Amino acid sequence: MKTILVTGANRGIGFEIVRQLTKLGHTVILTARHAGAGETAVEKLASEGLKVHFMPLDVTDGRQIKDSVEEVRNRFGRLDVLINNAGIMPAGDKSILETDPEITRLIIATNALAPLHLSQAFINCMNREGRIIMMSSSGGSMTEAIGGWSPVYCVSKTMLNAFTRHLAFALSGKGISVNAMCPGWVRTQLGGPNAPRNVEQGADTAVWLSGCADPGSGRIWQDRQEIPW
Repeated sequence: MKTILVTGANRGIGFEIVRQLTKLGHTVILTARHAGAGETAVEKLASEGLKVHFMPLDVTDGRQIKDSVEEVRNRFGRLDVLINNAGIMPAGDKSILETDPEITRLIIATNALAPLHLSQAFINCMNREGRIIMMSSSGGSMTEAIGGWSPVYCVSKTMLNAFTRHLAFALSGKGISVNAMCPGWVRTQLGGPNAPRNVEQGADTAVWLSGCADPGSGRIWQDRQEIPW
């Protein structure tokens, strides 16, 4: 069984990832920016008979990132899997010609830079065969057609995919794999009520990547299949 940390996991796909991994018997650390929301999520899982550990973590706060690494090391000894799930898609991200610079900076900082910084920090308490999983999107693909929706969000995922490839190369000698995955369009607060996929479907590939025999590294996945990026 593995020790697994999931960021932004108080609701949506992240919450479902935590639920599925805990049911499989893993030691799972649920993180959330707001303590109240995270504790509520842990209580909900406890009502289902699932024991989950909670850690407050704002993924854009360098001090909290450093503190979280120390807490994981002290409480659990090591981290086997880091799932960088936290992300945002603000309503103001509508036009690449008009998006406010502050919104652009916030999206990039949360969706791309934070996963990079978390990965850099947590590799220090990972053993060989550790795994890093990035929550990406097909909107970040440079192969598929540009969709025109939430353009800065899509650019942040393009950047995240590139970080995934570079981290995979840099960590190849340490035996730590780094992969990204697209959950598809899922019915969550972010995805909206008209999305065709449920959270169970959205979480599946991340759960699979956490425990499958050999996921390789530097790849982008959806529905357990590699996709172009």
